[in-house]
Amino acid sequence: MEWYVRVPLGFVIMGIGLLMMFKVETLMEWFGEIDWAEEKMGSGQSRLAYKFLAILVAFIGIFIMTNIISDILSAFAKVFVR
Repeated sequence: MEWYVRVPLGFVIMGIGLLMMFKVETLMEWFGEIDWAEEKMGSGQSRLAYKFLAILVAFIGIFIMTNIISDILSAFAKVFVR
């Protein structure tokens, strides 16, 4: 992917992750609680799970922007496709 597509796309995805981080209550209203997080980590931990998901999305945006994502996907392909 060319840099002039990769960089804006990475910024958009990173921005979505940051927006998710600051709007956890809105995500809770839209999608509800995460049952797994409530059972395994205790009451009220869905917010923490949504924040972890938001950080993951932001990092994926950074990886796309810096073209590290292609190296990561190539490594996964080498492991799973032999």
